[in-house]
Amino acid sequence: MELKTRLSIGDGFTISSYFKYQDRLSLNNTSTYKWKDFGGQNPINANREIIGKGDIQTQTEQVMQNIETALTACGASFENVVKLSIYIVQGQNLYGAFQASQKFMSNTANPPAISVLIVSGLANPNFLIEVDATAFVPE
Repeated sequence: MELKTRLSIGDGFTISSYFKYQDRLSLNNTSTYKWKDFGGQNPINANREIIGKGDIQTQTEQVMQNIETALTACGASFENVVKLSIYIVQGQNLYGAFQASQKFMSNTANPPAISVLIVSGLANPNFLIEVDATAFVPE
């Protein structure tokens, strides 16, 4: 059974697709955007080294740099990000993480929706933060 939906999310934005395969956004039915998900971004560099062990601000900066790199690779920027899910290990400085992330998002005209989840741990015990990002990128 295929269920199709059309959901208006304000300012002329409409999501129209199948529930399971929701991957397109229309803007006033004149432009098409591709849905991009960047899951599980961790504080590692290109050499697979953990950056900022024990330092939530440094780790947050690395994670945001990784997301920025992925966005750039598909012709996008933080302006295209509509949702961030942030997982932070319990006991970390939330304000420090927020400050570090703002270096990347403070100039966006429409900041994304953000969910922050406090967790007991992540896949690697040295990871203090992990971020999932969702962006809509013009086709």
